Amino acid sequence: MTVPTAGRRERKKAATRQNIADTALRLFLERGYDEVGIRDVAAEADVAVTTVFSHFTSKEALVFSQDENFEHGLARAVTARPPNEPLIPALRREIHAMVRHCTAESAAPLWRMIDSSPALRQYEESMHLRHAEALAAAIAADLALPAPTTACRTLARFTVDAYALAREADDPAAAVDEIFHMIEAAWTTTAAARP
Repeated sequence: MTVPTAGRRERKKAATRQNIADTALRLFLERGYDEVGIRDVAAEADVAVTTVFSHFTSKEALVFSQDENFEHGLARAVTARPPNEPLIPALRREIHAMVRHCTAESAAPLWRMIDSSPALRQYEESMHLRHAEALAAAIAADLALPAPTTACRTLARFTVDAYALAREADDPAAAVDEIFHMIEAAWTTTAAARP
């Protein structure tokens, strides 16, 4: 049986992207983020520099290769939840999953590198703002609103901030629950005030 070309092409692109991301992360952790350039990553991954840039917009994006998955995961927590499931528990569950992923022992060297680099911290901050905007749009669509309201944007920002705060906490899971207790109280009050 012949595999469709488009499927094969997409798998090859995904494998190339993963190879580049894995190679970059390995080099960054071995040599230091500032000591490795895009040309180094391309050479080690055995691809052209243009291939690196066709998959990643910047050197910082190489570190956050799961960025798009996290953003889509947040939106899916809203759009793919069961019809009768309230919004806040669905978001809490997604943030718990993200925090578990990012606080695994194997992720510690990566976070030390990010925390020690102003460029990576700045990129992470802009990434969180983008995630919050995408989440706000998903919340607004879920509520059948024409555009995200201040309440939608606030909930989205608090949700993304819950991830960042919990990742740094001594007990990340407990921090997520504590933060979402406050988020849920605020969201319930806001919902009660809506006409």
